[in-house]
Amino acid sequence: MDHSAIAEGNVAVITGGASGIGLAVGRALSRKGMRVCLVDLNQLAVENASGTLHGESFGAVADVSDADSLSAVRDAVVARFGRVDVLMNNAGTGGGGPTCFSGADEWKRILGVNLWGVLNGTHVFGPLMLSQRSPGAIINTGSKQGLTNPPGNPAYNASKAALRTVTESLAHELRAIEGCEISAHFLVPGFTYTGMIARSIPMRPAGAWTPEQVAERLLAKLAAGDFYIICPDNEVTEALDHARMQWNLNDVVHNRPALSRWHSDFEAEFRAFVAREADPA
Repeated sequence: MDHSAIAEGNVAVITGGASGIGLAVGRALSRKGMRVCLVDLNQLAVENASGTLHGESFGAVADVSDADSLSAVRDAVVARFGRVDVLMNNAGTGGGGPTCFSGADEWKRILGVNLWGVLNGTHVFGPLMLSQRSPGAIINTGSKQGLTNPPGNPAYNASKAALRTVTESLAHELRAIEGCEISAHFLVPGFTYTGMIARSIPMRPAGAWTPEQVAERLLAKLAAGDFYIICPDNEVTEALDHARMQWNLNDVVHNRPALSRWHSDFEAEFRAFVAREADPA
């Protein structure tokens, strides 16, 4: 059984849909008979991507950091399909500089796409979905860096950490609306071989999942009703993910130095903790 919003004839809008995980999810939904709108920045790329989907679909160009741009997409989807049942706020960007002292423009660019892009998508499409009074799903794509906060990428980490908070709050708010059948979900891919990585690494590393594997896990976890959809990969197991996340949370509980996982005084303790927590035996 699929999530109740995933049904033949229903409509999905996927930002960042011209490649990678967004395109893989779009293809998977189109195979189930859904009508899909892929949204991306590049017109040729999104048109080519939508041409690979089954059934009725189209590509739309938008900058997710601009709410008006997404509003135009919403109007086009409504004019063509009449509704939206699944919204996947998947568009994201990297970079931002290696320190908290990196330029403000880079911070604004990262937050504009990774955080405001999701807020804009939710603000633009959410009221429409609520007005339909039917099953729906809003899926926000996060990152493990937003959960474990590794040094060296603070703008990206901050954007994805904030996105977790937003998505948790959204899920809670939707549950509290009487008669609402829309659920929110937080997708956290593992190491995935996407087009962005392919530009610098021509061959898929053995440790990386494919976007199709992420899409398959997403649909399975949606069907199970999971909110947190955290993907392993061929190098990192679920148990190892859980141990790393638990250690980070314990920094707060035990009042350790910030990011103690990368603190030389805690190196041996961290290794022992992970070995104990992530050992399947």
